[in-house]
Amino acid sequence: MDAVLDFRSDNTAGAHPAIIEALGRAYRAGPMASYGEDPLTERVVQRLRAIFEHASLVAYPVATGTAANALALSCLTPPWGVVYCHPAAHIQVDEAGAPELFSGGAKLVPVDGPAGKLDAQALAAVLAQDVKGVVHHPQPAAVSITQATECGTSYTPDEVGTLAALAKEHGLAVHMDGARLANAVVHLGCTPAAVTWRAGVDVLSFGATKNGALGAEAVVFFDPAKAREFEFRRKRGGHLFSKMRLLSAQLDAYLDNGLWLANARHANAMAEGLENGLSRLNSVRLLYPRQANELFVALPDAIAERLRAAGALFYPWPSDRPGETAYRFVTSFETRPEQVARAVAAAAG
Repeated sequence: MDAVLDFRSDNTAGAHPAIIEALGRAYRAGPMASYGEDPLTERVVQRLRAIFEHASLVAYPVATGTAANALALSCLTPPWGVVYCHPAAHIQVDEAGAPELFSGGAKLVPVDGPAGKLDAQALAAVLAQDVKGVVHHPQPAAVSITQATECGTSYTPDEVGTLAALAKEHGLAVHMDGARLANAVVHLGCTPAAVTWRAGVDVLSFGATKNGALGAEAVVFFDPAKAREFEFRRKRGGHLFSKMRLLSAQLDAYLDNGLWLANARHANAMAEGLENGLSRLNSVRLLYPRQANELFVALPDAIAERLRAAGALFYPWPSDRPGETAYRFVTSFETRPEQVARAVAAAAG
């Protein structure tokens, strides 16, 4: 294990010991009510209300990010609706049509923008099209943004606010895929509230799995009225866990004493160390600013081969320059400084 420098994904990391311990405590506590009627699930909701400074939010644990996104969006759009998202968004590229399935057929429409972010002017142009009420066209329903983005960048509160204002002007709801929200919040140095509901986000897919949980996320409705159908959709979609407390135990530990931010802070710092080391080498180019725990970098073949020879694992990534080979490196709460140092030393040769 120590010989492997695994930068493939933060999903390759295990679970944080505090979360494992919390599951043990939940087990030893004995029988609890089923289907989320347990004290652990209620405590998670109260923790989220405190963290997001929102006394009336409602939240529901689920097991996967895809379930969180698909179920959240299904509450925001009718089957004939449109969800606008970035072309690289997880819901567009990596969820095998789950948002379309769970919504009963809603259409995802990509709106491009640099470095993984929706471009406000491009979104405004799309929303200006006169399709509302026209029976031949799917109807605009929601905007979905990813925080941090699939390119490792982070929307500022002002950027979220600009997109949300555009959406609200046209009567659209706003969803945030927050699989790496913790990493973005740490980078931005803002409060979780500032970059979510105070900026206009209605529903958040709150991630934990990539940042220390075994398998747990939460769908957080800042506008409780939009959660009206969620419980039925969750049950119908097969995501109402009878032993919900075992999801909630993970989230409870994740939120306790700021563990979710501490894990993200460490992961971001490891990515920063990798960035600093690699960027000093000749012919190395960063594709995007590093604003979370992902690094996208173009490397000469010789450097990539030295890294592989040292036991480094990482994935290729498309470059916008012909003939250039690029890669993605992802760090996690488990990445150690000595692993980053070994990778940098191997790259330098």
